[in-house]
Amino acid sequence: MRYVDHESVIKRMTGRLTLNRIFKFIFFLATMFALLALGILFYRIISQGIGYITPEFFNNFGSRFPEKAGIKAALVGSIWLMCVVAPVSLILGVGTAIYLEEYAKKNKWNDFIRMNISNLAGVPSVVFGLLGLTIFVRALALGNSILAAGFTMSLLILPVIIVASQEAIRAVPTEVREASYGMGATKWQTILKIVLPSAIPGILTGAILALSRAVGETAPLVVIGVPVIIHFLPDGVMSQFTALPMQIYDWAKRPQLDFQYVASAGILVLMMFLLIMNSIAIFIRNKFQKRY
Repeated sequence: MRYVDHESVIKRMTGRLTLNRIFKFIFFLATMFALLALGILFYRIISQGIGYITPEFFNNFGSRFPEKAGIKAALVGSIWLMCVVAPVSLILGVGTAIYLEEYAKKNKWNDFIRMNISNLAGVPSVVFGLLGLTIFVRALALGNSILAAGFTMSLLILPVIIVASQEAIRAVPTEVREASYGMGATKWQTILKIVLPSAIPGILTGAILALSRAVGETAPLVVIGVPVIIHFLPDGVMSQFTALPMQIYDWAKRPQLDFQYVASAGILVLMMFLLIMNSIAIFIRNKFQKRY
């Protein structure tokens, strides 16, 4: 009969419990540090910017004077921009994911494509700005219009949407597809009626993160030459425009202290815009989660 050293077992258990407490404390400190930094950031932004959130702030255009500065053109421009980015990026991203997961053959070439799409998600945004400047602004002569900026931002977030959509489609059980085929459905009917509705929650999760990035990006807009201040509203996708990140960037770099407060107010509006947009996507995601 094998002898069990109870003392060594107790020592090992005690060591593991101690190590567990140490790591738990480290993770707790990391969480508290992140929450503290976030709380300080929110407090600074709200305390500095809440006083400038007035009806005039939403109705005024940009100005050299902080008391007259507003975000009317920037807010409308951001809405126009998202009206281009959201459909273009979602249609292309989900369509690419469907092809790669459902139609493309499993070979080295397609594996190479998948790997490079994943790598594109980590490319700096300024590189996509240079790509947009070369293709859309100059080659296609779209200028610094909403359409050019929307296509550029769509390229920026496309890899994230493709990867998230691939993972969501891949997570749909094979048995569900086989059951659909067994009932006489074609491949496209199976994708449209079975796979996509089941994958929509995961697809929208990736889309929320991607569109949130597009809303707050400044570097691509700077590269393609989007102005920081305009005194008119866009009347179509070929119009010039400005966006909330550009307006905030312009205010934040000005030396006057009052413009720092105006920039904080702009950040608050950008956050509210982001929350509203994300809430719509989360509502749709939860609706499909309950159904499937």
